[in-house]
Amino acid sequence: MFFIMGISQKKKRLDYAQMAICANCGRLSQVEVYMVYQYFMFFFIPLFKWGKQYFAVSNCCHSAVELPREIGSRIERGESVTLDASILSGGIQAKACDSCGFQTVEDFDYCPKCGAKLR
Repeated sequence: MFFIMGISQKKKRLDYAQMAICANCGRLSQVEVYMVYQYFMFFFIPLFKWGKQYFAVSNCCHSAVELPREIGSRIERGESVTLDASILSGGIQAKACDSCGFQTVEDFDYCPKCGAKLR
């Protein structure tokens, strides 16, 4: 008898979209919110999640800003939330890979996960 289990990371797009000025490039773009989390699976069934992080990603240059946990959880629950310029310009500026979706706050030119060039 053997068991199939493991730990993995998942990125989930939340049902949220807002038009805003991008803090990175200054263009008007749509901002989407993503939740990134770790999960434990047993026989390919996810059992529990931990380490949730929320990111607001602009569609123009794919720059990402980490959102405070309380705002991200409100968006996840479906509450009406408006992200203002102070939230979108502050916090940790993160880069997201167009190929694999990996997000990093360090200043890499290439994605450490798949090797694609970061914008």
